[in-house]
Amino acid sequence: MSSSLVAGEPPRVVGTVARIYANCVVAGFALLPAYLIAYLWFFGDPGLTFESHLFHEIAIAFATLEGAFVAYVTWCCYRSSGEPLLRWLTLGFAGFVAIYALHGAFTGLAHHAMWLFLLYGPASRFAMSALLLVGAASYSRPPERIEKRIDPRTWLPWLAVFVAIDVAVACIALSPIAGALGTRLSMEGGALALSTLNVAVLLARRIRSPLMTIYGMSITAFALSSLAFLLGKPWNHMWWLAHVIFAGGFFLLGYGVVQALETTRSFGAIYSQQDLMGRLAESMARTESALQELRRTNQKLDYLAATDPLTGASNRRRFIALVEREIQRSADDGTPFSLLAFDLDNFKTINDAYGHQIGDEVLRGVVRHCIGAIRPQGGLARVGGEEFMALLPDMSLEGARMTAERVRSTIASAPFGLDFRRVQVTISVGVAQYGLDGGTVDALLRTVDERLYRAKREGRNRVVAA
Repeated sequence: MSSSLVAGEPPRVVGTVARIYANCVVAGFALLPAYLIAYLWFFGDPGLTFESHLFHEIAIAFATLEGAFVAYVTWCCYRSSGEPLLRWLTLGFAGFVAIYALHGAFTGLAHHAMWLFLLYGPASRFAMSALLLVGAASYSRPPERIEKRIDPRTWLPWLAVFVAIDVAVACIALSPIAGALGTRLSMEGGALALSTLNVAVLLARRIRSPLMTIYGMSITAFALSSLAFLLGKPWNHMWWLAHVIFAGGFFLLGYGVVQALETTRSFGAIYSQQDLMGRLAESMARTESALQELRRTNQKLDYLAATDPLTGASNRRRFIALVEREIQRSADDGTPFSLLAFDLDNFKTINDAYGHQIGDEVLRGVVRHCIGAIRPQGGLARVGGEEFMALLPDMSLEGARMTAERVRSTIASAPFGLDFRRVQVTISVGVAQYGLDGGTVDALLRTVDERLYRAKREGRNRVVAA
């Protein structure tokens, strides 16, 4: 008897067949609307219609509200994770809402201005399909910077584009060539082609995470809804089926976005199912001691990766990350924070006169005294040879200036060195406040560095805060 059977494990062929079966089930569900389309095409009467303006307006209003909500949730996920796919998803939902709402608003003009009523539907689906295709192409790219996520310039130009599309569709619809050009068929066909290409991209890149599987099924529904719109005519049953198929895909994609919000806030990370979490808990119970050792090792590695080995202060990379996190917090709750940049005066002279051993002890002593002089929750980092920076959360420029004076006077009055070899040290300090002196990491660091060098030029052993 094989070891796999003794251990209770199924044979490898069973696992292979199970995976194929699961993929077939997913594909079958994704293509379910195609069976309905085929049924109506072969057995339905295209002449039968159901024309209800009120029902159509209510359905479009509901779809618009639901789309706006999903766009907001997607934007929240994007702000948290910075995943490029989520940015394009947000724009796709927002563009759809901005264009599709007019399809419902002009329902009452269906008999008098048919193209003004009809064209906004395919235009919204075409715009959304294009944006979602760009999003699929950006899958697995690194998270975008925090500044870009909250910058209005990331979003406002796109809102202008959506308004321009609304105006352009109205101009085409009101022109005498709206029907002759086959505009509706072109836009709907374009939406079908883009959605099909989107699915092809997912399959070619073998993207199979749970949320992206939901994404792929939704895009398939969008493609099939465009096919149904192409085959149907206004108010007949194929036309209504197309609406239902699109709504089903939209609801499914909205469900995926909500799942992202409640788990990793990312479509790229695989979220845990209940059974997966149960098995993970069992595995963790069996290997707890090994995991604890691994955590201790990782903590030590994280500390070494984020710490200056000579002084024990944070390094520049860790400090920049702390500043970016503080910028995000300040943007959320409006609390100020400040930075100090200080440099040891004439440090090269100290090294030349007393040797590098004394110089190293001076650097370590400066860090010890600075930690005692600044607030406990502040962060101190060595960002250069003898240059340091300090992060002062919840502190305005004036408070930071007073702290900088305390640090400067503490260093100036403290002896440094080893054994009987003592040296006097002074520092020059620059001070800057976030928002007041810069709204990004680069701008803030540039300002605080300029003030540090001004303190140097003006005679050293001083603080410059403005």
